[in-house]
Amino acid sequence: MRHLFGIILAIVMAGAVFFGGAWGYLRLSRVAAAQVLPANGGALIHDKNMLLGLAALAGTGLLAGILMAAPRISALAAGLPGLLLLAWTGVYLVNVRFAVDLIPLASRDYGAGFKAMLESGLLGAAGLGMMIPLFVPSRWRRGGSAAVESADAEDYVASLTTPVPQS
Repeated sequence: MRHLFGIILAIVMAGAVFFGGAWGYLRLSRVAAAQVLPANGGALIHDKNMLLGLAALAGTGLLAGILMAAPRISALAAGLPGLLLLAWTGVYLVNVRFAVDLIPLASRDYGAGFKAMLESGLLGAAGLGMMIPLFVPSRWRRGGSAAVESADAEDYVASLTTPVPQS
């Protein structure tokens, strides 16, 4: 059941990367492409475009970090979208036109942002990072075994500190 829930979370994560991450990246890259300082060199607190793009990227990164680090969540939650991103980057390396043609909603901001992240290599880097939980053996075990191991360790420590009766 935990891995089924992980697959559902993987679909949510893939959507977050495509919609939130790509849209935020496109917003931030448009400001950088203008070759002027954001907010005319002043504070970014009042620049709505920068803040919205940064919030979208931060939210996507936070979700990815939680899925990668939380031990009770299946490794599939972060690993499957990571494999997808890495595979898409591999297709891009082999055939650029085919990889770009695979991007859904290419005429929208989401598709354009995803294409920009693909071209810059960010999708491959994110995919590599998101695959790490797949190679951690404890992420594939049931959560209860760690509690049993912890209880056994506590009993062992308690037996070491208990004074031995002398006769």
